[in-house]
Amino acid sequence: MGAPRRQRRSVERYSIVSLRALAKRYGINQKTVAKWRERTSVTDLPTGPREPRSTVLSVEEEAVIVAFRRYTLLPLDDCLYALQPTIPNLTRSSLHRCRQRHGIGRLTDVEGDKPARKKFGAVVLLDSTVTSALMHSRVTAACFGMRCGSWRAF
Repeated sequence: MGAPRRQRRSVERYSIVSLRALAKRYGINQKTVAKWRERTSVTDLPTGPREPRSTVLSVEEEAVIVAFRRYTLLPLDDCLYALQPTIPNLTRSSLHRCRQRHGIGRLTDVEGDKPARKKFGAVVLLDSTVTSALMHSRVTAACFGMRCGSWRAF
């Protein structure tokens, strides 16, 4: 694990002090202090592969999974059961990781799944008789749906 950010900031702050003294102060290697001095920022560098890829699935198998998902829009388990005869080494976790990598993990993220939500338009106020009739029907429907015996004002 990397050293805390405040230690790296203090390395920049006390850049006059020798590498050996800073390494001894923080209990780290001199090469680490030298690396920190060369960096332009105090944030950690990204770890892991630059281009994530599967160790289990081939590129062609991932393409089949992506095309199948975009075409059918099936959830994870249904995709798994449908694709396992075609791709024998497919597991639930490898399918999930593949879908996450390609940005098709959730149905709401896939294009064409659901129409975009729109805001309500301006509300037009009606006269009191129509408004009270609408309110009466809504309250009746709400009470009927909740099976409440008493009327409640909203």
